[in-house]
Amino acid sequence: MQLKNDLLLRTLRGEETERTPVWMMRQAGRYLPEYMKLREKYGFFERVQTPELAAAITIQPIDIIDTDAAILFSDILVVPQAMGLEVQLIESKGPILPEPVKTENDLKRICVPDVNERLHYVFEAIKLTKKELNDRVPLIGFAGAPWTILCYMVQGKGSKTFDEAKAFCYMQPKLAHQLLQMITDTTIAYLREQVKAGVDTIQIFDSWGGLLSKSDFENISLKYIRQIVEALKEETLVIIFAKGAWYSLKEMSETGAAGLGIDWCIEPQTARGFAGNNISLQGNFDPAKLLSPIPQIEKEVKQMLSGFGKKNHVANLGHGILPNVPVDHAKAFVNAVKNMQWED
Repeated sequence: MQLKNDLLLRTLRGEETERTPVWMMRQAGRYLPEYMKLREKYGFFERVQTPELAAAITIQPIDIIDTDAAILFSDILVVPQAMGLEVQLIESKGPILPEPVKTENDLKRICVPDVNERLHYVFEAIKLTKKELNDRVPLIGFAGAPWTILCYMVQGKGSKTFDEAKAFCYMQPKLAHQLLQMITDTTIAYLREQVKAGVDTIQIFDSWGGLLSKSDFENISLKYIRQIVEALKEETLVIIFAKGAWYSLKEMSETGAAGLGIDWCIEPQTARGFAGNNISLQGNFDPAKLLSPIPQIEKEVKQMLSGFGKKNHVANLGHGILPNVPVDHAKAFVNAVKNMQWED
């Protein structure tokens, strides 16, 4: 079947489009009253692991704010869960992994799993979502980058610095690379099955890439992201979003990825200078700016779009949408992108 709206995919392929496509990271979730109703009834992993709920949540922002793509409602921490670690998600506090990986013995507790056995619910949710979307827009699948997953598996919880995870990589490099390779192998198998189940494109989230220096990012993160892109680029379009790792945009652009997500801390022209003209850039509106008055949002969206230009740009936020953003402000962001009038 032909997608009714394939703007995102055409942009990622480098084709000229009639307008800039728009979607938002974390668009399925906490800022939507319809999502909050489900949250009151079901626990977080219950929502993730019940295909009917995951599909319904994935489709909510398409119905409500009319983005040009859906992103599967799931979580990057289903991967460490599948590898054998317990993951708890405490509402408003974030993830807790009560028995993190610290030693060689801990590594024996985890494995590269059979993803069809451990993550079948994700693939079922994808099939169901595709059916219910009825080819309205593309569906984005995703996974966390190996370094970001390691951060949680070693630190055992969220952190602003992930100093324990970094120390693990510096003090036990052999063990760290063993773990990173296990995460990479699991992630490749997981994303391959997402593609088979029907996602139209995938995004690799390296939320903590920017905590590393350029050389560490290469050695601890990009080396493994490269393997994932290499394994999947013939099968699907891949977007890399490494928050804060702008210094490696050039290297990321050479992986074979179709798109690079950027945050709001780099100007579009600077990002384009690093990444070159043969790749789409995605971003980079500051999510906190969605709390501004609507006329201000519209003005800033125009500025952002003008900075990127008409071609090879996917409008998005520079990180996930905040839970306190009013729905009409999210709609205003999407509509401002759709209504952009370009001067010839």
